[in-house]
Amino acid sequence: MDRSVALDDLAVATLITDGVQVVAANAAAAAIAGRDLDELEGQRLDDLFVPPDAPPAPWLVDGQEPGEPPPATGPWIHEQHLRLRRPLGEELPVAVVARSRPSRSHRGVETVLMVRPLGGAEGDASGMEVVSTVSHELRSPLTSVKGYTSLLLSRWSRLSDEQKKTMLEQVHHDADRVTRLVNELLDISRLETGHLQLRCQLVSLPGLAASVVAKVALEYPELECGLDFPDGFPSVVADPDKVEQVLTNLVENAAKYASPTGMQVSGAVNGDTVAVAVSDSGAGIPPADLPHIFTKFYRSDQGRPSGSGLGLWISRGLVEAHGGRLSADSVVDRGSVFRFTLPRDGARRR
Repeated sequence: MDRSVALDDLAVATLITDGVQVVAANAAAAAIAGRDLDELEGQRLDDLFVPPDAPPAPWLVDGQEPGEPPPATGPWIHEQHLRLRRPLGEELPVAVVARSRPSRSHRGVETVLMVRPLGGAEGDASGMEVVSTVSHELRSPLTSVKGYTSLLLSRWSRLSDEQKKTMLEQVHHDADRVTRLVNELLDISRLETGHLQLRCQLVSLPGLAASVVAKVALEYPELECGLDFPDGFPSVVADPDKVEQVLTNLVENAAKYASPTGMQVSGAVNGDTVAVAVSDSGAGIPPADLPHIFTKFYRSDQGRPSGSGLGLWISRGLVEAHGGRLSADSVVDRGSVFRFTLPRDGARRR
């Protein structure tokens, strides 16, 4: 069955069913089910899930009997805890919510199931938790955009040209930040399922670094960040948007959690690879935290509260998708260095 781009891009595991079997699914659902998409589609729900102790199962809505398709569109059914049968006899505890709606592929009604794992290993989190976390991160730039645009609309004639320019620059910066957060949300599913697509071209890393530092300075006016790239630094074949996303995350993290002053972005060439390092003069990362900083949702208990806990995890995935490596070194009270490498001749997936 043809799956829409919107369904494939959802970070939440989503199944479309006829009330009896799966008729469509996204990559996130295939990942937690441990099956290929083609194998998942066509699976009977009663074979895929271990039903709850008390009926009805969440895909049986509006008085539907087992084996019958849902009769009408209804509200979301309250979350129920089931077990998802995976290959080799494994059963994964999951939470499921369901809703019936008019079918988008044929006349009749279909049921949408949204599935999230319960519990899991350290650092693991469901798609719904990802959405919740990133949604929280979106509030700050959206609040800023709303505030500045309201001010411009209500006081346009009383603001100087310089004030208008400053506000519009901030709105532009916050719009970029929202775009980056949305891209990160989509990248989570793509990285986990191996569906990330790179659009590679020749990239000048010194120029990209200068652009990133200038943009971060809009948010941190006190930013002091030097650039140190050797003359004739070679361009690399890479996805410029993804590399910019990685570099922006590293520079922003240094400014936010270390110190906006005493920073440097430097480049080095080593044979068929190049390396870019972001160094700061902050308090450093405690040795106990350092091995975990690239773990999804990891946030240190020390110091100021951190953000979503997704940025470094996503950044490492983006670098590794290029065939490179992202690492960190830190000395307490002296600062940290985050360094990523890229192959000069283009992305080479591991």
